[in-house]
Amino acid sequence: MIYPIIGLGHPTLRKVAQPIDKDYPELDKLIADMYETMYGADGVGLAAPQIDLSIRLVVIGFRPYDEKTDSYGPEAEEHTLINPEILEYIGEKEYFNEGCLSVPDIHEDVLRTEGVRVRWYDEKWELHEEELHGMFARVAQHEIDHLEGKVFTDHLSPLRRTMLKRKMNDVMNNRVRTYYRMKPNKTKR
Repeated sequence: MIYPIIGLGHPTLRKVAQPIDKDYPELDKLIADMYETMYGADGVGLAAPQIDLSIRLVVIGFRPYDEKTDSYGPEAEEHTLINPEILEYIGEKEYFNEGCLSVPDIHEDVLRTEGVRVRWYDEKWELHEEELHGMFARVAQHEIDHLEGKVFTDHLSPLRRTMLKRKMNDVMNNRVRTYYRMKPNKTKR
């Protein structure tokens, strides 16, 4: 099942998500549906708050880039992160252009560390603690931000956010078109 994605301005995006346990109802189906939703929207990551579930669950899937051959791998690297937490930020900060399924039509350079040490459970409830680098680190930081009630535009300078105010208001007021389904924010009357 493909879920509608909630947009900037929806209150669930600003909540700190709650941890889950092995008994979370139909977790395997939810994870599969989140991958389907993410790929259906051409995303590389999706956090449960983006589908209006305030739980600590993230799916990540992207085709790795090989600098030697200047090409992308044939199959996506997939990672399911349950109750992830960033333990340490590693390396220098660098800019990378980011977008977000919950903030359509906005792409901006965001400053994040090159690596992170993260602890999480996978879909088999095996505990991982790994140092992540490259695309995996970048996407993990972006998606874990969603679990903390943050969106990538929070990392922009106040001036840049002011310059994007009209576009951000369009998202909040359901005035954007996407090829994927979005759940409308309730508008004030």
